[in-house]
Amino acid sequence: MTPNSFLNKSKKFILAISCFILLFILFQLLNFSSTGTDEKSQKDYFNGRFKTGGINLPKDLNFAGEKVPLNDFNIQESLDRELLINTYSPSQTLLLYKRANRWFPVIEPLLKKYGIPDDFKYIAVIESGLTNSVSPAGATGYWQMVDETAKSYGLIVDEEIDERYNMEKSTEAACKYFREAYEKFRNWTLAAASYNIGVTGLETQLSKQRTTTYYDLFLNEETGRYLFRILAIKDVLSRPSAYGYILGKKDLYPPIPTKKIQIDSSIGNLSEFALARGFNYKILKLLNPWLLSSYLNNTERKTFYIHLPAQGVNIFAWEEFSSEKDTIRTDSIHSHEN
Repeated sequence: MTPNSFLNKSKKFILAISCFILLFILFQLLNFSSTGTDEKSQKDYFNGRFKTGGINLPKDLNFAGEKVPLNDFNIQESLDRELLINTYSPSQTLLLYKRANRWFPVIEPLLKKYGIPDDFKYIAVIESGLTNSVSPAGATGYWQMVDETAKSYGLIVDEEIDERYNMEKSTEAACKYFREAYEKFRNWTLAAASYNIGVTGLETQLSKQRTTTYYDLFLNEETGRYLFRILAIKDVLSRPSAYGYILGKKDLYPPIPTKKIQIDSSIGNLSEFALARGFNYKILKLLNPWLLSSYLNNTERKTFYIHLPAQGVNIFAWEEFSSEKDTIRTDSIHSHEN
């Protein structure tokens, strides 16, 4: 083959490849335009698949019986923000609604016992999502307490036990805090806000800004949003259908029927302890997350109450305790073991 003929064939090959690439690009452009990128097609596409819109703010709202000044534009917009977040974060809000069905029956009687308004249960919702979470700052458990605060209100926090993971114990500790804060401020809204910023921090801002109400304070974003997050989740969980959440009883997480046994000695092996009672270590840990180790060295013979599955309940069978029948947590069942 002569050099000229080789060169001619190479040019033809390159030209053919270029034409193929050009035709491919033109095909893609034509295909893209045929899908309908004009404004009407886009509107039809999105309107057929996505439904979003504004929400109507509640006309009357209160926290613990204390009226929210909804005539203030900043109050309205702050509340609107939190309601929109909860309305259009459906997976998270659905989980909160499901968990509330399990844990509110535990929290509500304890709030009542300590004289704390029922609305304070929503603080646990916004603090932890009703899970035993740990914040980057080390705040732990359902009520998100740091070590020092937890210990100051009587909770045990050490290598073996962390009662911030105990719903009953941590709720009682939170109630003690709320009662002290209310005695200080004589206002439930301020008592709730202080749970985020601290009593001293809130006192400082009230004094510096010469006001006596939360809604007139200029605060950092976290504390400034705090009450509005509580108010929003209160309204959404109280009136789910008004925000597009339709759930039946079968959709909710049921309270788990349990009994409590009193322990005032050590337990060398929690796995064997559970198996001897007809269930496994996993269930023991799920019902008692405050037990951090695989044993309990109770050298001081303190009294603890351990949750066990209620007698006759198959804890693995969801349908057994998630039906329409009454499923109140049976903590009134007690036994004692040495």
